[in-house]
Amino acid sequence: MTQDGKIVPPPVMWAQRSNLLFVTICLEDCKNPTIDVSADKVYFKGVGGTDKKTHEVTINLYKEIDTEKTVQTPKGRNFELVLYKKESGPFWPRLTKETTKHHWLKSDFNKWQDEDDTDDEAGSMDPNNLEEMMRQMGNLGGGMGGMGGMGDKPNFNDLDLGDGDTPDSDDDEMPDLE
Repeated sequence: MTQDGKIVPPPVMWAQRSNLLFVTICLEDCKNPTIDVSADKVYFKGVGGTDKKTHEVTINLYKEIDTEKTVQTPKGRNFELVLYKKESGPFWPRLTKETTKHHWLKSDFNKWQDEDDTDDEAGSMDPNNLEEMMRQMGNLGGGMGGMGGMGDKPNFNDLDLGDGDTPDSDDDEMPDLE
């Protein structure tokens, strides 16, 4: 509780796919919280955080979910929920039924996927595997891979700039420093 007697909601992050939602409740050092998931809401209450205070939140969901498929995973500092939408299809415009902005609710960009992305593309990308992500994005991180015919070590002195000059043809030798 805060000094004025209000219970503080824990930080919550969320992301979605066409058929499911990722909801992460961020409250470190929280043991045995109360988590109640129903078709139209998620309730969380627990004691934790650096202040060891009671944190509580009720999330009135935008639409209904299938409670039978809900997966809860405690991760030490976080409580991750995977909630399956009752109706697969268009992305929800927001997580909550309310249109007001909640200060405790943020987008989880590590798990975010845009509606026009295919599940195969974003679903198989691991944000912790940069090399794999770059490969899937068209080898953008492969050094000089996009400059075909240049061999392993490009020679920029041989580039044709279109004016007949090489890049360093007008460079004079630098005088020695005294």
